[in-house]
Amino acid sequence: MVSECDNPEQNSSGLIISNNDSIRSFLLSASEDLQLPRELRETALNLSSLNKVPYKSIRQIWVGSLPSIRPDLFRLFSGSEFVFTSPKPREKSEELKARLRQLAERAERDEYRELVKDILPKSSATEPFSSYKDQLGFGLHVVLIMFTGYLVGYLAFRALFSHSTAMSAAGGILGLVCGMLVETLLFIIRSSNHDNKSSATASKQKKNQ
Repeated sequence: MVSECDNPEQNSSGLIISNNDSIRSFLLSASEDLQLPRELRETALNLSSLNKVPYKSIRQIWVGSLPSIRPDLFRLFSGSEFVFTSPKPREKSEELKARLRQLAERAERDEYRELVKDILPKSSATEPFSSYKDQLGFGLHVVLIMFTGYLVGYLAFRALFSHSTAMSAAGGILGLVCGMLVETLLFIIRSSNHDNKSSATASKQKKNQ
């Protein structure tokens, strides 16, 4: 059997067979048979020049011909082979095309990063308070320092000034301010250490390049 990738030259659905000498001879004789309708004669003439022909059309011409002049079907199709056509490729939807483009672009970016990972400097140091967890922890720490400063100042002034409510409150406020100053100083120290580490890391990476 013959497998053809191209569509049949004759636009017809159904079984397609390869043309041979017996079929071609029958079609040429049928195209001159005045007993056949004009449409069948024209069809026979057109099919006689093709390499592959639809079985349905050959059958119609054969049935329309006189039994005395038409060959038997076995002899007519002897040596002919089936022709199988490939189905049309399924068209991709626009959504699928867009998804494939995104995947291709992502793969290209990943491949590029893999190629230049030994060239570009690695940004291992992270910015301070860059995440919600760090920010929340810092806020809780400030509140704790302020509360501790207020409590220490309140109790200290209460003991020093004979349980005076006003002085105790003033001592608490003073302790709160001191706690804020201590927290500010700690924040400056942490930020300074981070900047120094970042500068040292960048300098080291430049030397290694």
